[in-house]
Amino acid sequence: MSFQNPVFIPGPTNMPDALRKACDMPTLDHRSPLFGEILQPALSGVKKILKSELAEVFIFPSTGTGGWETVITNTLSPGDKILAARNGMFSHRWIDLCQRHGLDVVIVDTPWGTGLPADRYEEILAADTHHEIKAVLATHNETATGVKSDIAAVRRALNNAKHPALLYVDGVSSIASMDFRMDEWGVDAAVTGSQKGFMLPAGLAIVGLSPKAQAAVDQGKLPRTFFDIRDMRKSYAVNAYPYTPAVGLLNGLKHSCDMLLSEGLDNVFARHHRIAEGVRAAVHAWGLQLCAGSRDVYSDTVSAIRTPEGFNATDIITHAAGKYGVAFGVGLGEVAGKVFRIGHLGSLTDVMTLSGLATAEMVMADLGLSIKLGSGVAAAQDYYRTEEAVSSKEAA
Repeated sequence: MSFQNPVFIPGPTNMPDALRKACDMPTLDHRSPLFGEILQPALSGVKKILKSELAEVFIFPSTGTGGWETVITNTLSPGDKILAARNGMFSHRWIDLCQRHGLDVVIVDTPWGTGLPADRYEEILAADTHHEIKAVLATHNETATGVKSDIAAVRRALNNAKHPALLYVDGVSSIASMDFRMDEWGVDAAVTGSQKGFMLPAGLAIVGLSPKAQAAVDQGKLPRTFFDIRDMRKSYAVNAYPYTPAVGLLNGLKHSCDMLLSEGLDNVFARHHRIAEGVRAAVHAWGLQLCAGSRDVYSDTVSAIRTPEGFNATDIITHAAGKYGVAFGVGLGEVAGKVFRIGHLGSLTDVMTLSGLATAEMVMADLGLSIKLGSGVAAAQDYYRTEEAVSSKEAA
C-alpha cells in the first residue's frame, strides 16, 4: 500500500492534515483546566452536528461498537425485549451484542440491500399492547450493503403504535456525512465513532442521549464499569474523565467539529451526495449494479457494487492493494465475495474520487471483467462537471 494514495474504504477515512496535526500534540495534564478547553468544545460541537438542543453527549475511548455497548448497558436490564431488523452485517452485529448481554431480541429478518421495514415495525409495536418492547434498534446507514434507512419513518411507526419504546440509532457511517436530525426524528440514542465522518483515527465512541434515554440510565440493571455514563457525567461536571482520556483524539474532534460547521452541514451533506452520485454514474456505465435495491435507499457514504455471478469480488480488493496500492472495501457477511465497496465519505473531493474510479477500472480490466477503460470515469466526470456548473449558477 502507499500512503500517498487516498483510501476508498468506508472507514477509517482520509484525514485532512489539519486534523492529523491537531491529534499530534504534546502531553497534556488531563486534570488541568486546559483539558476543559478541549473537552467542552468537542461535546458542544458534536451536539450541533447531531442537530440536537436536548441531547447529552458522551465520548468514550473506544469505537462505534463501544458506543453500542454504552447505550445498551446503561439503559436496559437483563431479559429486556428489544426490536431490531437484520438487513446487513452491522445490524447483525448489534443484534449479536444485545443477545450476548442477555436481552430478548425480536428479529425482523430483512433482505440485504433493502432498508428497515418501518411498516413491519409498526405492526409488531401495535401488537405489543403490554409494552414489553423496551427499545427499537435502527441502523441508519448499513455499511455492508450501502443502504440508508428512513429513521423518521421508524419514529412514525413508534408514534402511530403509541408505543413508549426508546429509539436507538446506529449512525456510525452516516453522522457528520449525511443528514441526521436527532431531535426532529425523536432519536433517543445516537451512536457514532471518530473514524468516519469526523475524519479522525479510530479511537472514540461518540454517543448522544435524549432526555428520555438519560432518565433510563438510572433504571438500567446491566453491568457496566468502563462505559458507565453516571461516572462520565460526574467527571464532565468538573471537566475531567473517570480515567485517562484520549486527549489528542479529543483535540482532533474539537477541530473536526469546527471544520464541519465552518463548511456548513448542508454543504457537507451536499458534497457527499454529489460525490456519491458520480460513483453511481460510474457503476451504471460499467454495466454493474449496486447492492442497494432502489434509489431511495442509496447511501451517500458507501457504495457496495455487485460483480458478475461466479466472479470473486474479493480479488478486486486484493489486486488493487497489491498492484496499485489502493484500498477498497471487502464484502461482508452474506455479500462476501459478491460485492466490493467504494467508500466515499469524510475528507474526499471529486478529483480524489475520480482517481479511485480509474483504479477500480484498471483492476477489473486486469482481472478479465468486461470493463471499458475510462467509461466510469467519463460518466462521473460528466456528472461532476454538470453538477458543479449548476451549483455555481445557483450560487451566483
